[in-house]
Amino acid sequence: MARTLAATAQTPFVSQPARQDVTILARLGRMIRLARQRQQLASLDTERLVDLGLTAQQARSEASRPFWDAPRAWRG
Repeated sequence: MARTLAATAQTPFVSQPARQDVTILARLGRMIRLARQRQQLASLDTERLVDLGLTAQQARSEASRPFWDAPRAWRG
């Protein structure tokens, strides 16, 4: 019985649909953050872009990408 309780304490029950909901919400959150970052990038002046090592063209190109178009490494 002690073994069963220990195993239960280590792995709390979360249903498959609940996990999917969390995953979907996490992805949506990442997409929203990415969209905001791209909006902020678009609003930077030339001096700030130079500080980041970007040209105005590079910033416009990145900022114009859709929110779902994230690098594979960011998709988690």
